Amino acid sequence: MFFMARMLAIKGDITELAVDAIVNAANTSLLGGSGVDGAIHRAAGPDLVHECRLLGGCKVGDAKITKAYRLPAKFIIHTVGPVWRGGNYHEPQQLAFCYKKCVYLAGRHNLRSIAFPSISTGIYRFPIEIAVRIALSSVQEEITKTPSIEEVIFCCFSDFDFQVYQQALNNENEIMP
Repeated sequence: MFFMARMLAIKGDITELAVDAIVNAANTSLLGGSGVDGAIHRAAGPDLVHECRLLGGCKVGDAKITKAYRLPAKFIIHTVGPVWRGGNYHEPQQLAFCYKKCVYLAGRHNLRSIAFPSISTGIYRFPIEIAVRIALSSVQEEITKTPSIEEVIFCCFSDFDFQVYQQALNNENEIMP
């Protein structure tokens, strides 16, 4: 029997979610930064930086998993999204790889719930409307191969991002049988 994971958008603070894994929109060093990356590192505490140092960084489009330390989540999946340079430098494919690799890692660890921020749409300037379509299609494609995942949350920081995700999810639900 085939089961499709529930996907929903919420507006909130990803560091407060009690899910199996939250996704960190990280930089290549994995040692913390601004935006959601900085918030996750501050909330998780200094042990996260120590573990991340042992990982040796992360390439754009890839992902790595760590413990969540002081967060209510069990794990953090760190992924490095692309900087938007007009869309002609493989940015859409790299962003798709981010989402797919995160779902893949969640499946390898038999996780049931995962929460994503809006990867690359902050200081990396990826247009939200394009990023949301990539996020939804990439996650939907990968969860068909990942039966452990029951819930996918897109946790939005801004009202505008939340509205874009909500509209896209509503449109997806109208198309789905």
